[in-house]
Amino acid sequence: MKILLTGATGYIGQRLLPLLAADHDVVCLVRDARRFALADILPEALQSRVTVAQGDLLKPDSLAEVPTNIDAAYYLVHSMSGGEDFFEQEQQSARNFTKFLDTTPARQVIYLSGIANDSGLSKHLRSRHAVEDVLSGSQKAKLTVLRASIIIGSGSASFEIIRDLVEKLPVMVTPRWLNSRCQPIGIRDIMFYLTAVLDNKACFGRAFDVGGPDVLTYREMLLGLAAERGYRRWIVTVPVLTPRLSSWWLYLVTSTTFSLAQSLVESLKNDTVCDPAKSISQVIPHECMSYRAALALAFQRIEQNEVVSSWSDAISSGTLRQNYMDAIQIPKNGMFFDRQCVPFTRPVAEVLDNIWRIGGNRGWYKTDWLWRIRGLMDRVVGGPGLRRGRRSPSRLRAGDPLDFWRVLVADKPGRRLLLYAEMKLPGEAWLQFRIVDQSDGTHALEQLAAYRPRGLAGRLYWYSVLPFHGIIFKGMVKNIVEYRANEATPAGLPEPSKQ
Repeated sequence: MKILLTGATGYIGQRLLPLLAADHDVVCLVRDARRFALADILPEALQSRVTVAQGDLLKPDSLAEVPTNIDAAYYLVHSMSGGEDFFEQEQQSARNFTKFLDTTPARQVIYLSGIANDSGLSKHLRSRHAVEDVLSGSQKAKLTVLRASIIIGSGSASFEIIRDLVEKLPVMVTPRWLNSRCQPIGIRDIMFYLTAVLDNKACFGRAFDVGGPDVLTYREMLLGLAAERGYRRWIVTVPVLTPRLSSWWLYLVTSTTFSLAQSLVESLKNDTVCDPAKSISQVIPHECMSYRAALALAFQRIEQNEVVSSWSDAISSGTLRQNYMDAIQIPKNGMFFDRQCVPFTRPVAEVLDNIWRIGGNRGWYKTDWLWRIRGLMDRVVGGPGLRRGRRSPSRLRAGDPLDFWRVLVADKPGRRLLLYAEMKLPGEAWLQFRIVDQSDGTHALEQLAAYRPRGLAGRLYWYSVLPFHGIIFKGMVKNIVEYRANEATPAGLPEPSKQ
């Protein structure tokens, strides 16, 4: 079969692609092909089975070059962190997709939605069902819907939020929605169902609830994770936290963005429990793993540095513009620069490894306390701060989040790493690391901080932080060159990562 996969850069899409490519030819529809490197997701043997097509579902004309000879499609497009008009945008996107689908011979479209058996649904759950209605209007492709509650897996938004709350707060004063019930399901079981319904005629034109064996309150989920990790935690539920205060509480304590926190808080007021009459087990029998088993598997993947994808991989996880890859070349005009260059004689591979491990648990190699203060300031004004960390402690790829940066270029053979600022700024900022050859046959690490101010406020910002640059950037490039993880830590350098 030939399958069209939308949302291929998202949390679910990145995990589903290798499973599909093992047995089928796949067309990945992405907004920007430059941030979608197959080599980072697929083994070499499967890459020839995948075609990358560029198009924006909100711009129908951009779909003109997308292959139409497809047999089935996955619609994995969501806007949990979208703007105020996300409800109409999600429906418009689905309408454009359905019109495109009707130009193909596709016989099935598969959509991952949310359980909605409660009354008074949140705007986001109502939007999911509005999209279902649009997709069901295809003249050719039969719709199969999988409705899930909380998805538990390494890198999932739900898992990371629960983990943040439990690991950071011994005592939690929480809002009433912690008493709402849900039916969590492991990411491995979601992958099973997404592939099992493909070309399964018993699933055509039907919607199913999918969930694990446990029905839990969010309070029980928090305490379950605490027990899995061996923590003692106390939870006090109070009725006075409004949805907005609850959103701020989630935003400040966890790594989520404020817009995602708002969406989650609004949705968490609803019980999301499977209706037995809609259960997929009637058609596809399968024993799903328990909540605790899904947690154990997620932590195992984290400890083994095998986090395939993360909720923060999506553009909407921060404040970055959709066409951020247009910034892949640092502008030359109207810019402020801070360039540092340190020669070295140690093996290039060792310095490259230090560059590729920057941020996250390793830190920023100089005055980490200043970086943490800057991250806190960013959180206060609505930016991502430093809490997103990084997907892997040693691997980077274009599109990865890296604390409050986004990776634009991660070219290890070319010895270049380019980051673009996702923090709140009155302008745009880049940070580049490059190993260059010296005339005497040695090498040097060139570190370039570039900033394009926006108006007077942008210029005032640059001059206000300039005194700190002398402290941070000069020491940073020197410490990257000198850092040795397997030796005693030199003065002024961060402790080696424990991962």
